[in-house]
Amino acid sequence: MKGHIHYEAAFEHYLQTHQIPYVAVDEAKKATFRDARLKSFDFIVYSQGPANWLIDIKGRRWVARRAGSRPAWENWTTEADLEGLRQWQEVFGHGFAGLLVFAYLLGNDAEPPPEVVHTWQGRRYVFAGLPLDTYALHARLRSPRWGTVSMPTAEFARHVRPIRDWL
Repeated sequence: MKGHIHYEAAFEHYLQTHQIPYVAVDEAKKATFRDARLKSFDFIVYSQGPANWLIDIKGRRWVARRAGSRPAWENWTTEADLEGLRQWQEVFGHGFAGLLVFAYLLGNDAEPPPEVVHTWQGRRYVFAGLPLDTYALHARLRSPRWGTVSMPTAEFARHVRPIRDWL
């Protein structure tokens, strides 16, 4: 985990507050597995459910694109992020799965349901996630130049859940 990134630090605070067992991944120690350098993820989180999660945090701001419009579920990521997390899922094997967690930093005017808001250092966040395999199944190319993909907003809204539902 990159400690200077507030999205990841806020998520770690969420895990600590809810006493959820986890390991923060140290990106300074890049991993090599089978002679391939794999992109790091952010946390290993042990859950009560059938899978333990290899979590990659995706920080986004929850803002309206135009004045008077509703905020959008920005959910883009890179193809390299998906491939790296997929490879780690294979390395860890049975009982572990990739989970993309979108950490939305809320603006002052955003009012999501209070039970999904987490406050850390005066900032408010919503953590929403979906399994890597689900995301990859529905992802569409966003930018060939930047190698980014995203899910259509309506499809994303059907599959994404508050983080508490996954842990």
